[in-house]
Amino acid sequence: MSTSVGYRYITRNPGILSGEPIIEGTRISVRTIVEKWRIGYSPEEMVEGMPHITLAQIFEAMSYYHDNQSEIDEYIERNRVPDEWIHPLVRDL
Repeated sequence: MSTSVGYRYITRNPGILSGEPIIEGTRISVRTIVEKWRIGYSPEEMVEGMPHITLAQIFEAMSYYHDNQSEIDEYIERNRVPDEWIHPLVRDL
């Protein structure tokens, strides 16, 4: 028996980021939250930089990621900027 998980703050809209999971009422994707977390931003720092979202929304985006990791990792890879497009001075930072 499988259980369906509902998310209060995560939604999809075909007209926003081609239906990628986003924080409801924004254009902020779950992918964006995960990428910020991976480079070292804390949830509190994310809210400071994006004051129109809440800690609860950040934590739910992370929860969504952990429940759907392969899907979000695919979005991350699909949206990665190729190394050859990055200026050498920036790439070496």
